[in-house]
Amino acid sequence: MEDELKLFTSRYQRFRPDQGAPVRTTVGAPRFPLPYDLAGFARVLAPSYAMLKLDEAPYRYIYVERLEAAGVDVIADDLAAIADVAGDERLVLLCFCDLSVSPPNAWCHRRMFAAWWQEQTGQEVPELAELPEPPAPTLFD
Repeated sequence: MEDELKLFTSRYQRFRPDQGAPVRTTVGAPRFPLPYDLAGFARVLAPSYAMLKLDEAPYRYIYVERLEAAGVDVIADDLAAIADVAGDERLVLLCFCDLSVSPPNAWCHRRMFAAWWQEQTGQEVPELAELPEPPAPTLFD
């Protein structure tokens, strides 16, 4: 299934089940109830707990080093295994950061991964939070 993988990123609170299979990429699991079950945990994409205290430049350096050390093949195999179990080739890589309300210089590991993945594979990893919200149902829907 790995050749068919379609990757997206978003945050836990914005994810909708029709977007694909939700995948945790965070050090810790959400401490709030999710209205959906996670399809898996992409441990190789999660930062370490110690990294959470770093500024962007050292964080980015360490994070990209970790991605490079794992390599595209290992990451693709891990994600393909999650997709196989979930029965969905669309994986939505989730974390806590709300990039839609953050300042323009906001950063997040899920977008660092997306840029790295595109650089390595040529495959774009869109941020679903950038897509418009679905219209609210009206009286006539």
